[in-house]
Amino acid sequence: MAEQNKKNAFKKWTEKHAEIWKFIKFSIAGGGSSVVELIVHMVLLNTVFAAMTAQEITNPTLNMIGINSKGYLFTYLISTTVGYAIAFILNRKVTFKADANPALSMVLYFIMVVFTIFANGWIGSAMQTFAADHNLSGNIWDLIFKVIGMIIPTLWTYPCNRFIIHRKKKQA
Repeated sequence: MAEQNKKNAFKKWTEKHAEIWKFIKFSIAGGGSSVVELIVHMVLLNTVFAAMTAQEITNPTLNMIGINSKGYLFTYLISTTVGYAIAFILNRKVTFKADANPALSMVLYFIMVVFTIFANGWIGSAMQTFAADHNLSGNIWDLIFKVIGMIIPTLWTYPCNRFIIHRKKKQA
């Protein structure tokens, strides 16, 4: 009986606070996909593409987002694709229960992801410059800037996912 009351209370809360609940699910999906992305990244970087990390890349655009070697490029492309694909599926099916055109959703998501990657590169570079100019170094400052760099994209990724990418068809 107590278990049923908890389920009913939770259901009432999620219905009353639907948008907060969507944001919580979005955050969990993003966190979970980030963990998988990180594991894939580390495994590939330290095994499959380890030898290629010595092959330098001097492309300024790639260097801006932190890609300095062929091994890192391939690792980044694969792990990022895996992470974003998982986040796309979880958010489409679980978080937002979208039923809009999946092909259009994928194109819009791809555009958002490319923008996010380059925006993160620029933001990270700006924060590194700020930290260096203000002599902010050490693990605590690294952690603070990393968290800021992770939070800032949420300002556009949640609204884009919620209102543009993972929409529900309008009911007549």
